[in-house]
Amino acid sequence: MGSSRLRLTFLTLACATVLGGAAGTVYLNAHASTSTASSPSSAPASASATSPATASAPSSSAPADGEASVEPSAEPSVDRDALLAKAVAAVPRTDDTEVAVSVLDTETGQKAAYGDGAFATASIVKVDILATLLLQAQEAGRRLTATERTYATAMIQNSDNASTTALWRVIGRAEGLDAANERFGLTETEGGDGELWGLTRTTAADQIALLRQVFEAEGSELSTASRAYVQGLMGRIAAGQDWGVSAAGSSSALKNGWLPRSTTGLWVINSIGRVVSGGHAYLVAALSQGNATQTAGISLVEAMAKAAVSVCGESGETGAAAAGAQSSS
Repeated sequence: MGSSRLRLTFLTLACATVLGGAAGTVYLNAHASTSTASSPSSAPASASATSPATASAPSSSAPADGEASVEPSAEPSVDRDALLAKAVAAVPRTDDTEVAVSVLDTETGQKAAYGDGAFATASIVKVDILATLLLQAQEAGRRLTATERTYATAMIQNSDNASTTALWRVIGRAEGLDAANERFGLTETEGGDGELWGLTRTTAADQIALLRQVFEAEGSELSTASRAYVQGLMGRIAAGQDWGVSAAGSSSALKNGWLPRSTTGLWVINSIGRVVSGGHAYLVAALSQGNATQTAGISLVEAMAKAAVSVCGESGETGAAAAGAQSSS
């Protein structure tokens, strides 16, 4: 045995460290060294002669000193438009009723939308008329007159039509509204003909753009004072007119529109505004036309607003389930 050569193989254990579950990174460091000794007595010397560098050189893909790192995993994407479409489909309505709804979380930027058709505004155009009046006054370097302020209060808080017609004339009717809307970023809104301000055509997406002009400082053409003025009026809507998107939150600033069409007898029911729910602020626009009754239209836009806020505020199936439950309630 003394003259024979014994081949001694020293193997270190393979160490596997798994961090972060499915979202983490697995590192496997295996170290092995093989030494040949002429006799048992020479084995320790031979083993000790092996340099640390050749004994276990770390992999280029593994951290040094045995440290492991975790790579953050991307959050799974959620198709909120699809979730909202599912929730809206669950809301009872007749085949003649057309709807569109859009929502934006002003803090996270999450958004969802359903429907891109154009709708008659009815009285929600009154927010646009006031925003136009304020922009024109800013450009002229003047304040609103006492009469204009009286009209504005009646127009927004009480939805007074005579006051609206007076301010519609002040801003230059559809021409003045359309010019301001170009500044506001509304690309699919067209002022009504002549004195027919209630037949202005708009989309849910454009109404969100208008609400951003009123409620967000960044990118707004309106001054801080002008925005605060509109917000204040929208936050003090007369009793009996404060339905709509307010159903989706604990507090709200809004404007509603309702109009029976003389040609069909069917109702246009719209609601736009800002609501607070679960500590987040949302801009919501819910539009509908072809409603059999005013009551049915109000129930419809409220259900759509609740569904939109739920989908935008939640993620995945949680939001879909909540939206469906609220829509059917």
